[in-house]
Amino acid sequence: MLTKIIALVIFVVTYFFIIRHYEKKQIVVWIAVAILLLTGMLGITDAIGAIDWNVILLYFGMLLVSEVFLYSKMPDFLAVYFASKTSSTMVAMLIVCTLASALSILLENVAVVLLVAPIALSIAKKCKINPVPLFIGIAISSNLQGTATLIGDPPSMLLGSYLSMNFNEFFLIDGKPGMFFAVQLGAIVSLIVLYFAFKRYSGKMPKIEKEKYISIVPALFVIALVAALIVSSFLGDLIPLNAGAWCVIFGILCYAWYVSHTKDTKVVKYVKKLDWQTGLFLIGVFILVASLVSSGIVNDVAGIMGTLSGNSILLAFIIIVTFSVLLSAFIDNIPYLVIMLPVAQSLTDQLGANPYLFFFGLLLGASIGGNVTPIGASANIVSMGIMKREGYKTTFGGFVKIGLPFTIASVVASSAFIWIFFS
Repeated sequence: MLTKIIALVIFVVTYFFIIRHYEKKQIVVWIAVAILLLTGMLGITDAIGAIDWNVILLYFGMLLVSEVFLYSKMPDFLAVYFASKTSSTMVAMLIVCTLASALSILLENVAVVLLVAPIALSIAKKCKINPVPLFIGIAISSNLQGTATLIGDPPSMLLGSYLSMNFNEFFLIDGKPGMFFAVQLGAIVSLIVLYFAFKRYSGKMPKIEKEKYISIVPALFVIALVAALIVSSFLGDLIPLNAGAWCVIFGILCYAWYVSHTKDTKVVKYVKKLDWQTGLFLIGVFILVASLVSSGIVNDVAGIMGTLSGNSILLAFIIIVTFSVLLSAFIDNIPYLVIMLPVAQSLTDQLGANPYLFFFGLLLGASIGGNVTPIGASANIVSMGIMKREGYKTTFGGFVKIGLPFTIASVVASSAFIWIFFS
């Protein structure tokens, strides 16, 4: 009992400081890890064993791929190309959000926001409109689609690795349409919400100066990576490489092309541009959560959820999705998901549910729930930070006014899809 109390206190205090000092979250979580090791709550061997290295390789490999793809300016070219083909400001805004959404299927959300931001600002200034609603739309659209594939966002990487899912199984699993199609249904329904949010911007779309891309090669690398992941999913026994290994291989290839193209051999300068903080945070979270699992707290939480559901699979599914949305609206979904994956497993075993039902519901709630508030996801924080830097007033309530109905629409549609096929 004492072990449970100590583990819980360390976790709660750590989470408190992560919320208060989000920009230093990696430092906070590693202080907690140090306390766990020094107090003997976890041994070094247990701590290292708790780290899911496939997820870590996936994340850092995709950082390299994303950075080079963004350097190529191909996404900029596509955004301006499609936006310039419209006659209405509102349609152009919807197209930019849709493109951000599509890019986030393969690229990290914050990178997508930073990429699309200059284009969104240009459209807003030329059309003489407040860019805040557009930036909110870009952030929440990118957060939604990050759930669609194995390499879209850390939560998907976590789930895929936990269940040993390959790339193809996000599309088709056990003969049923998977997470990708559930997210697409949510995206279609939530696009209607954005339509009404942007409806008042019905002015004529002015001419936008076209962007030029630097090279098509990085785009070909991205296509080749996806192809490799698909083929290896079918030929897993013949190609003994997991998704993390493939992402690292293509990340190295992308960086080699970048060096040959730019003649920039300063590795340290390039590395500094990558989001290493989130990667270090992710490693620390694995170790932190291991203390909750070993102390038995995770099983206790699963037991409570099972009791609340009255052993009803439907009610348990609703509880998991709703609980995940509410918490992820205010806290980082990465540590939350790491904690809840074993809970979902325990609950699945208790109720005899389809093994993917609770896991997919958990992923949807945890990932999409971050769209409710401006602090629910990193992409939201970055997006609103850009607005503040540009001198535009952003409010918590103003974000929620768009984010909440968007979240409700996408979660209800996606969750209903999961329930129909996996209940």
